[in-house]
Parts: sequence; C-alpha cells; structure tokens
Amino acid sequence: MKNQIFGTLQKIGKSFMLPIAVLPIAGLLLGVGSTLTNPERSTLIKEGSFTFRLLSVLTDCGNVLFGLLPLLFAVAVALGLAKKSKEVAALSAVIAYFVMNMAIASTIKNFMDLDKLQQTSGLIGNFLGFENTMNTSVLGGVLLGVLVAFLHNKYYKIKLPEMLSFFGGTHFVPIISSCAAIILGVILAIVWPFFASGIAALGVGIAKLGIFGTFLYGFILRALIPTGLHHVFYMPFWQTSLGGTAEVGGQFLEGAQN
Repeated sequence: MKNQIFGTLQKIGKSFMLPIAVLPIAGLLLGVGSTLTNPERSTLIKEGSFTFRLLSVLTDCGNVLFGLLPLLFAVAVALGLAKKSKEVAALSAVIAYFVMNMAIASTIKNFMDLDKLQQTSGLIGNFLGFENTMNTSVLGGVLLGVLVAFLHNKYYKIKLPEMLSFFGGTHFVPIISSCAAIILGVILAIVWPFFASGIAALGVGIAKLGIFGTFLYGFILRALIPTGLHHVFYMPFWQTSLGGTAEVGGQFLEGAQN
C-alpha cells in the first residue's frame, strides 16, 4: 500500500516537470519586458516606440503563461497519470477544468453571498474569463488532474449497450470527467473561502511578530509561490492596514502597496 502511494506521488511529481519547464522562459520574458518598459527603472526606451511595443508583447506573453499555470498543471497531471490513451486524458482535463471553474463561479452566483466573500482580500476576482470567481490556482489544477486521471484509467475501456456504444470507451472519459468537475467545483466553492481565510489569518499573526514576522513573511511567501497561493497571503499586506498606514496630503491610506 505504501509503495503504491509513493509510486503515485512520484508520478505526480514527475508530471509537474512539464509545466515547470516553461517557467524559466516565462519569467525571462516577463522580467525583461516589464523592467525595460517601466519608466521608473529604465529611461533608455521611450514609451510608444517600436522597441517599447515589442517588449510589451514579450511582457504579455510571459504573463499569460503564469496565468495559465493552473490549467497547465491540470493537463500535465492527467497526462502523467494516465496509463493509456494519454491524449484523451489531456483533452478531458482541459474540458473538465473549464467546467470546474464555471461550477465555482455559478455556485457563488446562485448560492453564496458575494459581498461577504469579497471582504476576504484576494479571494474573489476574474479568472480566465470567469467573473467574480475564486482562483483555486495550481492546487485546484492538480486536484482536477488527479481526478481526471483516476476516471480515465477506470473508464477508458468501458463498454455501453449497443445503442449507446458511440459514448463508450475513450468517448466516455470527457463526459464523466465533466460531471465530476461540476461536483469538485461546488465543493471548492464552499471549502476554498475557509482555506483562504486560514492563509489570511496566518498573515495577521505574522504581522504581530515584529522582525521575526518579517522573516516568516518572506519565507512563507516564497514557499507558497509554487502552489500559486501566495496571492491570497500577500494581499492583506498590500491592501489593508496590516501593511501599514499613512496620511498623505490629508488622505488616509492603508496597505503597503497603496
């Protein structure tokens, strides 16, 4: 049993390598482009010039890769864990990922208090064209990838009655994966706010620890980056009084970023 669990975790770890491999080039495009087009960091390139526009293209291309990381991880995990017909598992993961995100957005819209959820900084936003949804980030993508791979390995050889035979075999995988994605999306919509609130509460505790808290902030922030959860952690420091307060020109400001 232990060997089976270890083997599965090892396969998941190996499947992470595919989307991770694109991060260096994405970071290079984003870093170089954003640095050279930032007027506060570079005065060599004038805004509106051909070079400035070209670098802006590089910045946008690098940024979109980071934005699509959850989807890339969902596909990579499903691809890595599938035993046969891996291309079917990959396509099913793409379909199921969008279904899951729509389930999250629709659950929030129809069953949850949007105004209350928006009080948790960094929890509600727009993601992949879905408005007022929760970005479950890489963790959501990995969970979906594991789910799709499990269903794929179980049903890719399924045989249905003759009148439904077209929907059997590999054709059944995206169908069952989409149904499972709806259930997963509803569960995540309910559970994720508590998870995000826990991370935010951790930030509050760190803010009270002084210099040691500063060390913990940097350590935890960097540790959360691979999971994509760092945006929930740092947002209270950027936008609330956790990041400090100041009165500028008669206006009271809260948050380090402001």
